[in-house]
Amino acid sequence: MAKLSDGEIESALTSLDGWSHEGDQIVREFQFGDFVEALGFITQVGVLAERADHHPTITNTYNRVGIALWSHDSDGVTERDVALATEINARAA
Repeated sequence: MAKLSDGEIESALTSLDGWSHEGDQIVREFQFGDFVEALGFITQVGVLAERADHHPTITNTYNRVGIALWSHDSDGVTERDVALATEINARAA
């Protein structure tokens, strides 16, 4: 899959609430009521990622979950990352 240009990434981010472009990836931090809610969200993201065969970097500190998406095989952000970010946002809503 082709790597998106900076302009294409910025355009895609207009419809991805909370996500930003940092280096060769898109990132977002989510905040929950407590650790258990955060962990449940991580599990949901894991299911989405496995189904898409596309695995993000996920970090967790108590009630905060950080997610970074980029396509290793394209060395940057692709439509695949945008699609997974869209699904993640839907789960967080």
